[in-house]
Amino acid sequence: MAQIAWDAIGEKFYETGVDHCVLYPQQNDGSYDNGVAWNGVSSISESSDGGEPSPVYADNIQYLNLFSAEKTKLSIEAYTYPDEFAECDGSAELTTGVKIAQQTRKQFGLSYRTQIGNDTQNTDYGYKLHLVYNCLAAPTERGYETVDDDAEAITFSWDVSTTPVSVTGHKPTALLTVDSSKVGNAKMAKLEAALYGTSTAVPYLPLPDKVLEILNSVSSDDDGEGGDTPNGEGGDTPNGEGGDTPNGEGGDTPNGEGGDTPNGEG
Repeated sequence: MAQIAWDAIGEKFYETGVDHCVLYPQQNDGSYDNGVAWNGVSSISESSDGGEPSPVYADNIQYLNLFSAEKTKLSIEAYTYPDEFAECDGSAELTTGVKIAQQTRKQFGLSYRTQIGNDTQNTDYGYKLHLVYNCLAAPTERGYETVDDDAEAITFSWDVSTTPVSVTGHKPTALLTVDSSKVGNAKMAKLEAALYGTSTAVPYLPLPDKVLEILNSVSSDDDGEGGDTPNGEGGDTPNGEGGDTPNGEGGDTPNGEGGDTPNGEG
């Protein structure tokens, strides 16, 4: 058994930053299609509410602890928000450029990325994708101030509550994270194609069971190594095309033709 070692080279990890935020307004059937970029996000805080122990006493002793259900909460700060978020913030559009407040708030999903760093690769080590479901934004204060010699841009903020969604074999959850340093590049690329869309498919937020299905659809051979790159690009194969061979053609031979001989001849 190896002896415990602290602060080994390459094992001083940390997390930082937030980017690649995407808003997914919830559709009437509960799905999250037509994701849109949310620019200007400066911070997202995750917290849990509940999970508090309630002691039960019997036989003159503390018999056991019962725990209340946990709920995931978010706090979002941003300098702006997409037009599609207006419905989620309790606004409705009477006509182009004219909005009214105090309307029914629409639920939404959210995805965003945080970076993982260490002492040797800095933030190139990896990243995490955070997927949040059944979000509901609460009204918050907006403070407008006069412009002076110390002018600052207004920061919008929202307190967000969530409702868990079902996960096969586990308790329901509203928060799912995917770590690129443990999930291979090809799997990350396949998931990001769903989250961010492609030239032929609209971006959508997959539910937890669908996320697992997407990741499992990429074989270990296709996935290769790592997951240490920050951009998670490159398709399902090393060159993003052509099956399982290095050049994306030709079967199992070095030149992609001709059977089992080195030159592809009989």
